[in-house]
Amino acid sequence: MKDSKRVLIVDQLNLFFRNYIVNPSLSINGAPIGGLKGCFQSLQKVIRESKPDMVIVCWDGAGGSAKRKSIKKDYKAGRKPIRLNRGVRNMTRNEELENKIWQQTRLVDYYNQTPIVQFMFDGVEADDIIAYVCRSKELANYEKIVMSSDKDFFQLLDGKTVLYRPIQKEVLSKNSILDKFDIHPNNFAIARALAGDKSDNLEGVGGVGLKTAAKRFPFLKEEKAMTIDGMLEYCRDQLAETSVKAYTSVLENTEILGRNYRMMQLYAPMLTIDAKKTIKETLKNPDYSFNKTEIIKMMIKDGFGEVNFIELFQHFNKISVDNA
Repeated sequence: MKDSKRVLIVDQLNLFFRNYIVNPSLSINGAPIGGLKGCFQSLQKVIRESKPDMVIVCWDGAGGSAKRKSIKKDYKAGRKPIRLNRGVRNMTRNEELENKIWQQTRLVDYYNQTPIVQFMFDGVEADDIIAYVCRSKELANYEKIVMSSDKDFFQLLDGKTVLYRPIQKEVLSKNSILDKFDIHPNNFAIARALAGDKSDNLEGVGGVGLKTAAKRFPFLKEEKAMTIDGMLEYCRDQLAETSVKAYTSVLENTEILGRNYRMMQLYAPMLTIDAKKTIKETLKNPDYSFNKTEIIKMMIKDGFGEVNFIELFQHFNKISVDNA
């Protein structure tokens, strides 16, 4: 018997692309369906292991984060388009793009037939939705499992929230982060702001990675959240007694540090008032209906009706019945 309810919160594009790339499944017409089929297989596995009372999937909205791009125009610029595994590339780039969009859109349609709660807002990243959901009053008493390989979610971990990273095959908690990095989740955003993130096109403070940050700023392992001003003051105090390069680098790159922190932090998610209102209202009164017959029809039509999803369907049915 579980002491409290549990919610699985999925970074959906992260899950989709992982399956889209590695799953070679094709429909009877020869079209790739690995992202679509693989997402259901991955969900069945994690739901079997975690037995959540609620499942929430969060999508990146059209255009990505408008607020972050307003801070830095080339945010995430230069990323190579996600492509199919070479073994199943039988389309032109345009056909592949159309198929990728179709698979994602189709997933939305599938999820609408299940008790899964979906969130997607134009100009908003899934990271911000997930952060807001994790800290929502409506789920305050729930155990939370965030499913993503994204390091940004380290900063959300607390006594009730863990991160399941499927690619790395690990489950991280607040204590795991402290043990592994000597940095508390409450200070992970400022540590990441120092280190930067090449994948998001965010250069860091030169010569200050996560290891150096933990070594030169020992207060980062404390529960109390450090501010940018506090970080700069500490550097000035240290330079009065030492000539450590890390402290000089921070003071010479205050603009980069401040900008990175504003863009990387999830403690105050970048959501519109309307998006916050929608999330609150949805969490207060979720739609837990489940149309198993329609899903099976869709799976047969899309070419993977033979896959055994009995465990997944049983759990969806349980969520639906328990909340009837």
